[in-house]
Amino acid sequence: MTKKLVSSLQVGLGVFAGWTIAQQGWVLWQLSQKDTAQTLADQQNEGEPGRQEIEVLETDTFIRQHVIEDGIERVSYLPRQRRFETPIVLQHGMWHGAWSWRGWQELLAGWGWESHAHSLPGHALSPEQRPIPLCTLDYYLAFLKMEMARLPQPPVLIGHSMGGALIQWHLKYIGDLPAAVLVAPWVSHSMIGDGLWGLLRLDPMFPLLAMKDWSASSLMRNPYRAARALISEHAQVTPVELFSQLGPESILVLYQHNPPFWQPPQQIGTPLLWLAGMRDALLSEADERRSAAFYGADYVAIPGAGHNIMMEPTQAKTAAQVHEWLVAQGIR
Repeated sequence: MTKKLVSSLQVGLGVFAGWTIAQQGWVLWQLSQKDTAQTLADQQNEGEPGRQEIEVLETDTFIRQHVIEDGIERVSYLPRQRRFETPIVLQHGMWHGAWSWRGWQELLAGWGWESHAHSLPGHALSPEQRPIPLCTLDYYLAFLKMEMARLPQPPVLIGHSMGGALIQWHLKYIGDLPAAVLVAPWVSHSMIGDGLWGLLRLDPMFPLLAMKDWSASSLMRNPYRAARALISEHAQVTPVELFSQLGPESILVLYQHNPPFWQPPQQIGTPLLWLAGMRDALLSEADERRSAAFYGADYVAIPGAGHNIMMEPTQAKTAAQVHEWLVAQGIR
């Protein structure tokens, strides 16, 4: 190797190292400026006012209303025979949208539950309101708070993956709930501490690609990788079907669910059900179990299930466990 080539490599590595340090410093500075209380106090929704009706579907057991209202996509299931006064709000995870809950919403409606799923800005059919790379958990939490405030009474909250993190943030920064169900949620203390090895094992290139694009989208860059991360080979959706509905996602949200930006609440009064997939490629079952124990949550590990528990062959059985658990908590 010539001295000129060695020198060029050294310069290249130096530039890359300098850029990486500057980028990470900018990230840490950005997150250090976040004030969750202020974010929640301010009006965050800058969506275009108005209501667009996408679809109304009527069956023997439910009415399904699909709309985009004031810039937010919402899918509501209204049971023909409502058995429970308490509504359910469903919060999707990274890359997903309201569409990810369809199977569970149909089942819950059959058992008499009213449920509402929404898509965060820039996800599914909700138009982007700020660049996705600049979205943070406190920003997303403000929209979740808004969705829950629309209802006449406090709802049960069900959250998947990042949606499970938003449940934890809700308990810390907003308050308790009638009950909450965390579906393959982020761990209690540190997504980097507990989740980084899983990400590296799944896709060793992800950290470099994430820094290059400043986005978490590269983890879902093709159907094969999306399926490997999110579902088992027996899932009720194909890799192509799943990939076609996924969208971009911020990397800041993963940074923010870590010290010093995040410390979990020490005492909560909300009954919790924690569901983990035994074949989750993103989060280890042991870390999930430990996090559930920290919160004192009821814990169920779903055999054979990947990260998207609600899309697996056990979908109906798992949804029935959620229904039975809610009834056992006295939710009416």
